[in-house]
Amino acid sequence: MGAYKYIAETLQQQYKERDASYRARLIIWNRQSTITPVEYPTNLTRARRLGYQAKQGYLIARVRVQKGRRRRRTPMGGRKPRHNYRFVQPQLSHQGMAEQRANRRYKNMEVLNSYWVGEDGKHQYFEVILADRSHPGVQHTAMHRTGRSFRGLTSAGKKSRGFGRGKLGHRRQRVKD
Repeated sequence: MGAYKYIAETLQQQYKERDASYRARLIIWNRQSTITPVEYPTNLTRARRLGYQAKQGYLIARVRVQKGRRRRRTPMGGRKPRHNYRFVQPQLSHQGMAEQRANRRYKNMEVLNSYWVGEDGKHQYFEVILADRSHPGVQHTAMHRTGRSFRGLTSAGKKSRGFGRGKLGHRRQRVKD
């Protein structure tokens, strides 16, 4: 077994057992700001699989997103029956929201992908892989398409665009003889 397989196994075990190091990590992350640049990825195997390279021009940002239902904005224009609802179903996952927030913070960079790194009772944490478009060391095919996270071209966006199992879901069609 290679080193990456051991890394992936230990991380999965930490998530399942909620051991002390995992809980301490979440406490530190909760005290940091919402979008924090990170030196090294938490889950190296996942980051490498999604396009991260440990060289100049690449950045990883940890983004904190609140869990739960999303409250709508306060109504403008008075108390009318059409304003009398509390929650709005967004057309975006928590992971998609994290990617867009990171892209708004780092405007000169492009979102390659993102992955889940942890959650507690209030928040979910994602690490977003960003690449600098103007850096000569970054040569990635995805860099030619700007605004990928806003147009649903990352893996989180494809889920919201309906790229899934198809029309019939997970069921297989049976052919009648």
